[in-house]
Amino acid sequence: MNKSRKGQQNLLEDARVFGGVKLDPNNEWVKLGAMIPWDKFEEEYGATFTGEGTGHVAKSARMALGTLLIKERYQFSDVDIVKEVQMNPYLQHFIGMRSFKHKAPYDASTITLFRKRVTPEMLAKLNDSIIGLNRRAEEREGPPEDKPPGEDSPENRDPPADEQNKGTLILDATCAPQAIRYPTDVSLLNEARELLEKMVTAGKKAGGWKEKPRTYCRTARKDYLRYARNRKPSLKQLRKVLKQQLGYVCRDIGYLRELLKRNPQALPERMLEQLETITMLFEQQREMYQNKTHRVENRIVSIHQPWVRPIVRGKANAAVEFGAKIEVALVGGYARVEDLRWDAFNEGGTLQDSVERFKEATGHYPERILADKLFRTRDNLQYCKDHGIHLNGPRLGRPPKDIAIYREQRQQEREESSERNAIECNFGVGKRRYSLGHITMKLQHTSEVAIHLVFLSMNLQKRLRSLLCAFFLRWFSVVPHPSRFLSLAT
Repeated sequence: MNKSRKGQQNLLEDARVFGGVKLDPNNEWVKLGAMIPWDKFEEEYGATFTGEGTGHVAKSARMALGTLLIKERYQFSDVDIVKEVQMNPYLQHFIGMRSFKHKAPYDASTITLFRKRVTPEMLAKLNDSIIGLNRRAEEREGPPEDKPPGEDSPENRDPPADEQNKGTLILDATCAPQAIRYPTDVSLLNEARELLEKMVTAGKKAGGWKEKPRTYCRTARKDYLRYARNRKPSLKQLRKVLKQQLGYVCRDIGYLRELLKRNPQALPERMLEQLETITMLFEQQREMYQNKTHRVENRIVSIHQPWVRPIVRGKANAAVEFGAKIEVALVGGYARVEDLRWDAFNEGGTLQDSVERFKEATGHYPERILADKLFRTRDNLQYCKDHGIHLNGPRLGRPPKDIAIYREQRQQEREESSERNAIECNFGVGKRRYSLGHITMKLQHTSEVAIHLVFLSMNLQKRLRSLLCAFFLRWFSVVPHPSRFLSLAT
């Protein structure tokens, strides 16, 4: 059961007295708490609860989101976050508590429920509100005017000044690696065999067989260790151990299929899901073994997280990464997740959708788009030309004969390439300072929530720095510089 809470952002803003402790209004968490529109998030968060008037009252939306932002900021475990909130009055104020309490407001397992309750769509809307895109869209909306089409119709007049192309849109894609063991064919088959042996044992306990069928688990384990301990196995040894493990897995799958035909309720639901994943894994590995290839569609690289896919990035340190591929747009230094998929996709095909979302949010097309070469397709170039948008990169056709014009074009390309590095810096901060480079969540939903939390946290920190810069600029414009006093004294 959820209880609606209004006006959370106005708690204790006047006196800053928090349960006997006077809070510093310049503290980072106090300013961040006043920056987030908690009421709007509370409405969407409350809509996720279906029960009305039943059960215990749920924690507030501010407590749920605030805890997730604190965890993303400090990169602590769930247990450490509970301890940190328990002893810090600023963090308790940030999550919406009315007074300081020595008792923890929740336990570590509740943070997992927060991640499951919050959705990526809710975080995306909140991120747009922090950036200011929602506010600009609402300001543009007004009462429709019923005018007959004529010379003054929108089709026959020039766009107003506020609808002309303005701003710069920077686009790029990256991968958010998932915290999984590096997948190899042999290790995946060995893990699948061990899980199948546990299922066979569970089927025996459920009364599926009078005697447990032979799985040759000891022999299969020895065969795997003989290969795993060999530091430089040959291709012949690899083919041999793959054939052995495929045989063991095939035998166990046959046992379980016969068991489920006689008794479909012999295995719990989780084991049935794992059996379906292992069956698909076995078919993929057998196809690659027979065709002597290492490529297959929708390749499974983790049994416990079968939605994770290999993303070929071609980087120097890792040619292939395993996780979600995301496309990010950078506008005015603020990042926004444009697309998030677990399958590899060509980011060049998403440019037009990103530009249309920019137009919907701001009311005008961007003046420039800074992106890498993958975005410079024929369709995208024609699209940008039709809408009067400059897309960075070398111009098509032969270079101009005038050396001065050619040097000017090359100089512009270098400057735009340097300006595009801002989004690469954004990715670097997210992967080194935040958890974008190592997603540790075990579910697909919670992993997507963690990715959106990274960009939301970075945008909040950037907005906080912008406010501090504006404050210091205003202060220095009012208070004379010491050099002025020296000039007056002389």
